[in-house]
Amino acid sequence: MKKLKLMAMAIAAVAIAPAVMAQTPELQRGERLEKLQFPAATMELKGWTKFGNGKVYTLPVKAGQHVKIDFSTKSQFAFLAIFDLAAPDDEAIFGTDEDGQTFQTTVKQDATWLLRPYYSKASPRRGLGAPYSILVEPQAASAAPATPAPAPADDSKPSPLFPSRK
Repeated sequence: MKKLKLMAMAIAAVAIAPAVMAQTPELQRGERLEKLQFPAATMELKGWTKFGNGKVYTLPVKAGQHVKIDFSTKSQFAFLAIFDLAAPDDEAIFGTDEDGQTFQTTVKQDATWLLRPYYSKASPRRGLGAPYSILVEPQAASAAPATPAPAPADDSKPSPLFPSRK
């Protein structure tokens, strides 16, 4: 009986481990993790990034949520990358170095995002790093424009698809 329980626990641990590991980010040397909750109102995160030293944030998101994330900094060498921790690859879903300062989306499936502000290693090594600000704004569900009802047929105008018979 004990062997059966141990076997069941081992199988459960093996089944759960990949999901847990996918949600735990691999931190770079000097980074500190701060776990966030999806905000009900605008949330501002302020910090300082320097060559991998600084905070990184995890943000759980649910399918259907609308979110806007703005990154601002005075440095031309500080950026923000957003990763989906459930994705099998290490590619960012958004990066301010290529995609602009604002990420706005409707979440397609439940996930945990990693928000990683960083100071570019390709930058000239002057200065101590860069301050940044991240605004996380939940967005109201935008009312999708309703498809207008077709206008009633006007018999006085000929149809462009079907020429009138004479």
